[in-house]
Amino acid sequence: MGSLSALDQPLQYPIARRDESVVNDYHGVKISDPYRWLEDPDSAETKEFVQKQVELCESVLKKCNTREQIRERVTKLFDHPRYGAPYKRGNNRYPAPKEGENIDAGTETNTNLYHELYYHFLGTDQSEDILCWRDSENPKFIFRGSVTDDGKYLLLYISENCDPVNKVYYCNMSALSEGLQGFRGKDFLLPFVKLVDQFDALYTAIANDDTLFTFRTNKGAPRYKLVHVDLKEPSNWIDVIPESEKDVLKSANAVNGNKMIVNYLSDVKYVLQIRDLETGSFLHQLPLDIGTVYEITARREDDMFFIYFSSFLTPGIIYQCNLGAGVPDMKIFREISVPGFDRTEFDVNQVYYCCFFQSLVTSGF
Repeated sequence: MGSLSALDQPLQYPIARRDESVVNDYHGVKISDPYRWLEDPDSAETKEFVQKQVELCESVLKKCNTREQIRERVTKLFDHPRYGAPYKRGNNRYPAPKEGENIDAGTETNTNLYHELYYHFLGTDQSEDILCWRDSENPKFIFRGSVTDDGKYLLLYISENCDPVNKVYYCNMSALSEGLQGFRGKDFLLPFVKLVDQFDALYTAIANDDTLFTFRTNKGAPRYKLVHVDLKEPSNWIDVIPESEKDVLKSANAVNGNKMIVNYLSDVKYVLQIRDLETGSFLHQLPLDIGTVYEITARREDDMFFIYFSSFLTPGIIYQCNLGAGVPDMKIFREISVPGFDRTEFDVNQVYYCCFFQSLVTSGF
């Protein structure tokens, strides 16, 4: 920005202390990490350093005489409706579009500790919610609950941080003598069974047929795979879709009874396939441009699902895909438009070339 070129004196950046005592040993190779202390956001020293950075930045920006014009331009570019992939409930589709002016609504300012998981019945007061799980000995544990499509099992996912690992417990709600209502007002937890009780990998349930579950996991598979496990034989995990040699299995969603949508990241672009839920066998590949699949909303009971897609040329296209006729019928349901930009005037192509180390590299332009 030319308006900043006349700064009357050199900037005085805050000094970041070097701590030479922090050294990591990676397979016999020692690597110094002198700024590890900055990774603790709650320390007084880190807070002081960040505050000085903020003050320095503000001292520069306030001298920029085009700051308000830039703010207005950016605000105008962002001020357009946004849509997520809708999901069906009854005869309706949710959610409603989000206007551009509300895009940043809500800010997290603190860290949550001592999480608890509750079960809420629609139409009841929050005070009547049923306590499902707590763990006072591990205040940083994060809990996420999910009910299977058949309404029979409550799944509990336990994680500790952002690492791709979690524990998995389950509660057979259909086996509770008084149902969940029998736990209302009680101070004891639901009788969860520990299916996975160690942080060794990531596990996400895709679907279940009674006690037979399909999970996506990176257990022994850094690029992820799909497995079956029967709750009656919890030690016997069977591959349904083995780990790919090069593609990353980003997600899988059950749809249309015995099918699933499998989402792969292949050569830095997303590929969507329809596969058999029971055997994992390939059925169809959906036509998709070079870009990213951000969201898929689907239910096993529905033959229709929605895809949120984005690319270099579009902030978002919502595709609707119908599997009712056997062959996928895919069309645009809704598209996010940016004022003054026509994506049809541009093309995106993918090229491959050999890098310095003789590895094949791809990029889009």
